[in-house]
Amino acid sequence: MAFFSKDLGIDLGTFFTRLADDNEVLFTEHTIVAVEVEAQKMVAAGEEAQNMLGRVPEETIEVVRPLVNGVISDYEVTEALLRWMLDKVSGPMRFFGPRVMITVPYGVTSVEGRAVHEAVLQAGAREAVPIYQPLAAALGVDLPINSPAGNMIVSLGAGATQVAVISMYNIVSGETIRSGGSRMDEAISAYVRRKYGVIIGLPTAEQLKIKIGAAVPQDDERSLDVQGQDQVTGLPKPVTLTTSEMVEALQEPLQQVVETCRRVLEKTPPELIADVIDRGVALTGGGALLRGMDKLLTKSLGIPAYVVDNPLTCTVEGAARAWTIYPALQRTLPRV
Repeated sequence: MAFFSKDLGIDLGTFFTRLADDNEVLFTEHTIVAVEVEAQKMVAAGEEAQNMLGRVPEETIEVVRPLVNGVISDYEVTEALLRWMLDKVSGPMRFFGPRVMITVPYGVTSVEGRAVHEAVLQAGAREAVPIYQPLAAALGVDLPINSPAGNMIVSLGAGATQVAVISMYNIVSGETIRSGGSRMDEAISAYVRRKYGVIIGLPTAEQLKIKIGAAVPQDDERSLDVQGQDQVTGLPKPVTLTTSEMVEALQEPLQQVVETCRRVLEKTPPELIADVIDRGVALTGGGALLRGMDKLLTKSLGIPAYVVDNPLTCTVEGAARAWTIYPALQRTLPRV
């Protein structure tokens, strides 16, 4: 059991929350909590709560995702989740709470940023410092953002897509859209309903995206059989979907990502654009793992795009690493 303070990084995501120190990622958990309705008491969190989703009586146990599109929608549940996570790492009996560098989406309002800051403090942290997710991700993949050259990063999360050009530890131009991997799942579900008259849930749509999804047409055409509900009869109905259909279904949300990247580039000084062309565009987050995502952006932007080595964990690793250069970062961090 740890009695002394730790320096931690937390990547608070819509679907997953990760926690790390400066050496390693300590754990990854689903951002979800099960609450007993009558007592308003947390009964499960993380994977255990995820397994309850859709499988427990709603009258007695409510399963809640406390973040929507990357920001807190339920403060008390978020605080309970963070306390559970900090206790898991440091133990409930400690002399000093940990110092926590916690990620927030670029462009959050002061109210949204303050909610995250207060939730971490109330959960038991001695000190809480917010850091923008694109900046943390850039630190986590060792981009040379301490120089006056431009580095472009695209963070493709479940609840938000963030695009930023970073120089001298600062985001020179950036934009966040409250749409991400969950919007892709919705697009797949809507496509299957429209084309086949079959209703599938978002977890099924996510599995389609992961197993056979792609951003551009693939030589390796895959297919997957799924069970849905006939929207006319209400009876179970199987349907087989292919990679080419997933490409078609995902065009609208992917185009939003492309347009966001273009708007950020339009706002970027020409000198930094030249650096971005030389260095390429770094893709991070779970959405970066969609097959062909790098090829789509390379073709659409005319700039080489590449998936980083650690797309899922770079943001939390960067948040933890930020403590080692905290004095240099202070002027660029969100005010709370």
